Amino acid sequence: MSDMNRNRKGSILAPMIAGAIMLGSSIAIGVYIKFADLHMQKIPIYPENNRQVSAIPTETDNWVRIGSDRISSSEIVETLGTENYLSREYILKESQDAKKKVVVELHAAYYTGMIDTVPHVPERCFVGGGLQQSESSRNMSLDLDTSSWRVDTTVPPELAGVAGELYTVRLSNNRDWTDTPGLRVRLPRDVTPENTIEMRCSEFLIGEGQRIYAGYFFIANGGTKANANEVRTLAFNLSDDYAYYLKVQVNCVTADSMDEFVEYASSIVSDLLGEIMRCTPDWIEVQQGNYPAGDNEM
Repeated sequence: MSDMNRNRKGSILAPMIAGAIMLGSSIAIGVYIKFADLHMQKIPIYPENNRQVSAIPTETDNWVRIGSDRISSSEIVETLGTENYLSREYILKESQDAKKKVVVELHAAYYTGMIDTVPHVPERCFVGGGLQQSESSRNMSLDLDTSSWRVDTTVPPELAGVAGELYTVRLSNNRDWTDTPGLRVRLPRDVTPENTIEMRCSEFLIGEGQRIYAGYFFIANGGTKANANEVRTLAFNLSDDYAYYLKVQVNCVTADSMDEFVEYASSIVSDLLGEIMRCTPDWIEVQQGNYPAGDNEM
């Protein structure tokens, strides 16, 4: 065979071979995904009765709402990427008549399905809005009130996280502060009395001698993360059919230090944690195929 014929034949075979390799690879990947039971497409999932974060109580043992919830413009909601959000200010009751009033803003936003939105976090949004971050962000553990937490003995150890135990928290017994007084609500699998929630905290300058402190964490597919880059990995576990995350953020301009801010954030999260969890799916029920309804038949 002449060199010209060989080259011509080679030029024809090369794309055919490449195509065969690509086809074979795609088939192999497809077989592996099916064999390993991997879920590349995520299904939206919502909490029971599609409970919105705006249902979080306006009053607790220690805090009460000031004014009305902030309603954002359609442009801001579009940027936020969800209509299931909450922006609300609370005042610490014991400071209402004091010279120094303690006020925090609670912000929450729920996302589900094929989540393309990059989480909106203070390091990006506050700086993008013109504020100056005074120091690097850091993870700080919240000092939560765990006195009502109990181990849920109904949860199989393999579903209960690294510690092998999963805890519940009891909602308030005050009927004016919750629609299900005394209800026990499951906490994320990685939250225990010894290892409570970590919050990503930052300090920003907003004027001459003025500061705003901001901290956030995510609840995603039954776990928690304090890092925006890690929450997508948690929510997009390839073994899960569904994906969601809830961002919980606390802002404060009345704290005098980062430690004081964490103290206030710990207090309001302690009071509202069970109610916050009601605004997410019970992931143990999801893993057991009991939720959403009819999931066992899929």
